[in-house]
Amino acid sequence: MPELPAGLAVPDGGPLEPGRGAESAGRTFSVYLHVPFCRVRCGYCDFNTYTAAELGGGASQSDFAATAVAGVALAAAELARAGLPSRAVETVFFGGGTPTLLQPSDLARMLDAVRQEWGLAPGAEVTTEANPDSVDAASLAALAAAGFTRISIGMQSAVPHVLATLERTHTPENVPRAVAAARAVGLEVSVDLIYGTPGEDVADWRRSVDAAIALEPDHISAYALGIEEGTRMGARVRRGEIAPTDPDDQAEKYLIADEAFAAAGHRWYEISNWARAGHECRHNLAYWRNEDWWGIGPGAHSHVGGVRFWNVKHPRAYAARLAAGLSPAAGREILSPGEREFERVMLGVRLAEGVAVDGGRAGVVADLVAAGLADPGAAVGGVVVLTRRGRLLADAVTRALTD
Repeated sequence: MPELPAGLAVPDGGPLEPGRGAESAGRTFSVYLHVPFCRVRCGYCDFNTYTAAELGGGASQSDFAATAVAGVALAAAELARAGLPSRAVETVFFGGGTPTLLQPSDLARMLDAVRQEWGLAPGAEVTTEANPDSVDAASLAALAAAGFTRISIGMQSAVPHVLATLERTHTPENVPRAVAAARAVGLEVSVDLIYGTPGEDVADWRRSVDAAIALEPDHISAYALGIEEGTRMGARVRRGEIAPTDPDDQAEKYLIADEAFAAAGHRWYEISNWARAGHECRHNLAYWRNEDWWGIGPGAHSHVGGVRFWNVKHPRAYAARLAAGLSPAAGREILSPGEREFERVMLGVRLAEGVAVDGGRAGVVADLVAAGLADPGAAVGGVVVLTRRGRLLADAVTRALTD
């Protein structure tokens, strides 16, 4: 898994100095809770996850809820000490790892801590990720009763041999059962897909796309597989056991998915995300719009008051710092105006709403329109909205707008 950046040293009092409140004016506030446990670590995964049920040092699955609650309390104290405005939480997202490996009562306890420290805004979105085989009717009912509103199910593929290459533990039949159980208790449902797995042909991908649409979810995410150094899949590619990913193959599969999702009533709102109207993931939109969020858990990142910071990576180190009353932040960065502008464009250009650019870039925008990468209608108003082809070349568009 990748190492955390070094960044700037964190002051003794925590990552935020007093006086950062002005930077947060007008921004919404969200909370991310990273649950770092998985039953089996998938061969392609480079996330900060661990398979041991008992890591020791206060970092076991059974201890984790208490550790996260302490993390929430410390975060609230640091925000108050820095003089940032008190804001109700608009969105909460439990990610990982597989959060639903914890008992529903543990997840409810963590959500209650957020509710007690900051309060939840009316209509707050509360999501947990889940594997199809990590939930059942009873656990989903308990989550809904605790205040969860949404579940994101890691479907990945509907084809057994693709799931086997990804080293996923569920079978395709698990997915519709999980979706039906979630819908029965009133949860919004998102399903996640991965395309470009070695050995997945176009027919396999169409089968997965059709299966996802048949579930009638509220939201669909589809991500191109990246094979990272340090993963088991990366080692298999180096040994020649499986082929590397093919960018042209992934581009073709993206276009197949986008066309099918649109025909089924799912509008793209971010390059890798589609939703029925009104069912966009508000938590992820907070990231792409550079709102404020605080990350709880080992390795979790935050963006508050114009400061980015990240927690120590290992669950034992994270638990130890909280037990000692110390900030778990390992490093931070304060972006320059130029860096902030680059991030605004890089993130905003991924969205269907587009990104506004100043008049000094009119020539660049005209070139993007001429190349078929930007929508000509939006460009008239100084907003860059990517065409379908432009979405395949979003990084090139970002470079052109920020060069």
